[in-house]
Amino acid sequence: MADRGRGAARGSRGGPTRGRGHGPSSSQPSGEKPRREAILDLSKYVNERIRVKFTGGREVTGMLKGYDQLLNLVLDDVEEDVELPQPRKRSLGLAVLRGPTIILLSPVDGSEEIANPFLNQE
Repeated sequence: MADRGRGAARGSRGGPTRGRGHGPSSSQPSGEKPRREAILDLSKYVNERIRVKFTGGREVTGMLKGYDQLLNLVLDDVEEDVELPQPRKRSLGLAVLRGPTIILLSPVDGSEEIANPFLNQE
């Protein structure tokens, strides 16, 4: 079958690309990626006890030893609050917590539970 001149227009491998978003952009030097900044500044909580809640309802407390920009955490002296079948604490020791599963971080010291002001008072 004859080539009818359609091969180059359909994205051939050779030749320049025109406005398709391929290749390095002209606004950044090649080889350098923009540095992502962390959403939270956890440096003030290093060597402090923090509480972490996960998707699925699990909750742990421990001493923050390290973290990265993806919010992966390293905690020492970790204790998990187990609610079922009866409330108790389970000691886990040193643990690495995966950032994408974390939904809440809070310091243990300096926080207290307050009454819900939106709860219907009957």
